[in-house]
Amino acid sequence: MFLIAGIQPKIKKLEDTPRQCPSCGQFQAYRKRMDHYLSLFFIPLLKVKTGQPFILCDRCARTESPESLDRSAGSAPRKPRCSDCGRSLKPEFSFCPFCGTAR
Repeated sequence: MFLIAGIQPKIKKLEDTPRQCPSCGQFQAYRKRMDHYLSLFFIPLLKVKTGQPFILCDRCARTESPESLDRSAGSAPRKPRCSDCGRSLKPEFSFCPFCGTAR
């Protein structure tokens, strides 16, 4: 008889409203939390540990603490970024000089 059991992490999305990622500039960062579950035959049965919330960008996979994003919200306005490659652009540019994508 075999018994396959263990602890496995599971990421839970805490909100559906995206935030702007400080790294790539896209609105694809969500508030998430990593919880750990006791699993039997790879089926999560019981939550063992509740994790701390964090911000995870679905595009560039950068993670930030929610407090650091709240502190930076009142700072100086950011430069516009390319919607394709995420690099900073000057406001007068209508095309990205790095990848050629139109703004």
